[in-house]
Amino acid sequence: MDEKIIELLETELKPCDLDDSEGGTTVGLPANYADTEETRFLITPEACGMLTSSGLKLVMEAGAGVDISFSDAAYAEYGVTITTRDEALKCDIVLSFAPINADDVAKMKRGATLLCMMGDELFKADTVKALLDNHITLGCLDNMYSLNNEPVFADIINEIDGRAAIMYAQDHLSFLGGGKGVLLAGVAGINPCEVLLIGRGTQIHAAASAALAAGAIVTLINNDVSDLAYAKRICGPNLITLAVHPRVLYNKAKTADVLIIGETTRPFEFPNKLTRVMKDTAFMLNFNNSHPSVSVPRTVAMALSNVLINFMQEMIVKNGFEGMLLSTDGVQNGIVTYRGCLCDKLIGSFLSLPSVDIKMMLAAKN
Repeated sequence: MDEKIIELLETELKPCDLDDSEGGTTVGLPANYADTEETRFLITPEACGMLTSSGLKLVMEAGAGVDISFSDAAYAEYGVTITTRDEALKCDIVLSFAPINADDVAKMKRGATLLCMMGDELFKADTVKALLDNHITLGCLDNMYSLNNEPVFADIINEIDGRAAIMYAQDHLSFLGGGKGVLLAGVAGINPCEVLLIGRGTQIHAAASAALAAGAIVTLINNDVSDLAYAKRICGPNLITLAVHPRVLYNKAKTADVLIIGETTRPFEFPNKLTRVMKDTAFMLNFNNSHPSVSVPRTVAMALSNVLINFMQEMIVKNGFEGMLLSTDGVQNGIVTYRGCLCDKLIGSFLSLPSVDIKMMLAAKN
């Protein structure tokens, strides 16, 4: 048996979710870092009110809600304690959209829980070391699955990214955005703009649906015909679907007003030479490099709050995050670190660190 698991079994573990002195779980809400472009936030004041009514004690860094246009007073009205960043980081559970850095991890209570989205910060050696040294249980919400086996947190962000990408495109084409001043939609006597999408999944499907709703001519290209058939069922018969083919790709890129690239079923990279045949005024966006949802963070917070309320209330019923983790497979899928052990194979491989199976650890503990 792995030495880390043996060490875990030999150590008397005290649940970290409960604040024994005050009889309740504390949840910290730190603000986004000012030196980054991140604007998204996990929870609205109204959602905080529902959680405080359920018995949780929410502590928020002053000014944390400014990115989603909510004041400290709005949160305080719903029972949230407004305080410093350091105090928010000392809570039993810390909620942050983006992962926090190594310095902030070191300020967390030993054995506490951090819930966030997967991000580049988690691929930094000093951050992972801080998480392991401080025995932080880190769960990435976008890697967790619901009871019906859906990545609900990830799907919400991906859908907003897809729809916001079309908003970006329309802004680029408009006079205000520096374009020639055209609409995606055609009017009587004028052809609509052409939107070319390459990829699959929720981001691409949401972008296709939004572009079709705007009145554009929308073509989706992928290297998996079965996925193209699925996309047509999702987006409707007006979606044009094409398999990847050099000549088809060339002809479509040449006439496209908007090009949006996502992940294809099998590895595929858009040829750089095709950018030379595209229109000078064309708008191009790659979901691998851009997250349009940062421009609509209030929508993000409102959508995520609906899921987070259910998530946290289920956690309360199961006697804290530890109990939820032990009994919920979908939550286990999102665990990156657990009480001094790295559980994410991808991060472990990237940083050349050993990782252990969280399911094996929990089975051994049970």
